[in-house]
Amino acid sequence: MRALVAIGLLALAACGSRGDLKPAEGKALPVKPYGATATPTATDLMQPSVQARPRRGDDLQQTSDKRARDDFDLPPK
Repeated sequence: MRALVAIGLLALAACGSRGDLKPAEGKALPVKPYGATATPTATDLMQPSVQARPRRGDDLQQTSDKRARDDFDLPPK
C-alpha cells in the first residue's frame, strides 16, 4: 500500500514541471489565421478567448435591501 502511495506521489510531482512551450520536434506552430496580421505565438494560443471565458457584465444585486415579509415562511413544528 505504501509503495502505491509513493508511486502516486512521484507521478504527481513529475506533472508539476513547467517550462516554455515549444512545438514538437520537426513540427511548426499552426499557420496564421485568415485575416490576422501576425502568426500567434505559443503563449498567445494558450490564452483563452473572450468567447471561451466571458466576463460578467452586470451585478444582479445592486443594494443590500431587507427581504419583504413572507407570510408563508413559517418555522418548523
